[in-house]
Amino acid sequence: MEFDLIKIEMPKDCNLILGMSHFIKSVEDIHELMITSVPAVKFGVAFCEASQDRLVRFSGNDDQLAQAAAANILKIGAGHSFLIFMRDAFPINCLPALKNVAEVVRIFCATANPVEVLIAKTDQGNGIIGVVDGSSPVGIEDEKAKQDRYNFLRQIGYKK
Repeated sequence: MEFDLIKIEMPKDCNLILGMSHFIKSVEDIHELMITSVPAVKFGVAFCEASQDRLVRFSGNDDQLAQAAAANILKIGAGHSFLIFMRDAFPINCLPALKNVAEVVRIFCATANPVEVLIAKTDQGNGIIGVVDGSSPVGIEDEKAKQDRYNFLRQIGYKK
């Protein structure tokens, strides 16, 4: 077995969701979910087919994001993994519905941070071991940082 680290090349001003699914119809179901969850969203989704033709299946309403999702999931190359890039929406807008898509079995991360994917390579193929989402903490928040967090969440409309 070998190990590899794949850096996701995320388009500018995007969020991503990386997960695992189990069926080729995932691409169509995730496409429908994105459109119905956040009508103004721009997105691309790609899925690694693990059997049959073993192609990267992809879709979206933004060609740049769809192509970027396809190129990145191909680098990851882990069967039945999927990647969504999105703009004009946040993962919090679609994660509850995404977790209820019948064929979605795991979400590894949902973020706007830089992401590295830890891969195990075997004779059979690649598997996602885990992800590095952003950077490590540099300390513990103080009272000012707590107030800044409180204010930020209200400024962007997620708390009242």
